[in-house]
Amino acid sequence: MIPVDETEVADVVAGARAARRPIAIVGGGTRAGLGRPVEAQIRLETRGLTGITLYEPSELVISARAGTALSEIEAVLAAKRQCLAFEPMDHRPLYGTRGEPTIGAVAACNISGPRRIQAGAARDFLIGLRFVNGRGEIIKSGGRVMKNVTGLDLVRLQCGAHGTLGVLTEASFKVLPAPKSSATLALHGLSDDAGVAALSAALGSPFHVSGATHLPAGIGADEALTLLRLEGTEHSVRHRRDALIDLLAPNGGAEELPAERAAALWRAIRDALFVAEPRETAIWRLSVAPTSAPKIVAALADRIDIRHFYDWGGGLVWLAVAPGEDAQAGSIRAAIAGSGHATLVRAPQAIRAEADIFEPLSVPLMKLTAGIKTSFDPDRIINPGRMYTGI
Repeated sequence: MIPVDETEVADVVAGARAARRPIAIVGGGTRAGLGRPVEAQIRLETRGLTGITLYEPSELVISARAGTALSEIEAVLAAKRQCLAFEPMDHRPLYGTRGEPTIGAVAACNISGPRRIQAGAARDFLIGLRFVNGRGEIIKSGGRVMKNVTGLDLVRLQCGAHGTLGVLTEASFKVLPAPKSSATLALHGLSDDAGVAALSAALGSPFHVSGATHLPAGIGADEALTLLRLEGTEHSVRHRRDALIDLLAPNGGAEELPAERAAALWRAIRDALFVAEPRETAIWRLSVAPTSAPKIVAALADRIDIRHFYDWGGGLVWLAVAPGEDAQAGSIRAAIAGSGHATLVRAPQAIRAEADIFEPLSVPLMKLTAGIKTSFDPDRIINPGRMYTGI
């Protein structure tokens, strides 16, 4: 079904609830492999809900219906030299999918990119939502300004719920001026430990680094690359670049990369291109303390074959492994036990149907999660099981 307005969405959900027929929500179809497979009898596509409903450049706010293509929104913002500061990832290279990523999926999945480490995540810029809950009711939460929230913050609760708490129909985001200038510094040949240590030093400096990535040897280049991005006005970038070069001098000296090469590298980092191939590998995202990341990776490398790189200063590790029976879930979760969490981003459907995609919850947290699901979707008909079995 492809409803063209919010009322039609509500009618579809109400009808599905009455008939006890579960619904799978589909946006642009570019992230179909993200999460557990949903066993549903109705396919509700949001691509009929299109169009920017509000854009006020002077107020730094944009609203659009959930099926609006992300590329359309970015083009409109670029014309006014503005942007979505959290730099949303494009999953098509990982999944080999076509179609267009939508703004609804960005909100539903809390999709962010390399700039998250400095600017924040998608949920930090999401200021308003409209959605249809599992009762077929139209709900509005948030507004057009950033403000303190009292009571239950439905906006942030929905952001990252992967469509399990309702069908998003419209999203409002705070936007920021696009950077006028950018510079990327590269350190060559550092080990994982030294590379992450350099990223930590740069991020601990007053120089406002907006991208901090370490690519081991063979990832993007023959030798290891440790990358640091600076953005802002031309004068500010130039000043911070020179100061950061001085700070990093003990690491063998940093060079500024040509603008075109730097832009290509940051796109590849954003979209995890370095682990996208070979296509049969399973892909994980590990969220860990940066200082622990190289040790965790080294411990895994002693047990299984891996291909990896570090983003967010080492706090995010992209990891490609042979799928095996469980996409190496046992080894990976054992390696990070008590020090972070792991998300299985890509794996064959049979594995995704059986494995824990997201970090397993404790009994109290699972009970809380199930209670929240019931309050929004009492009959559990919307994207059932997308995140956790039975929820």
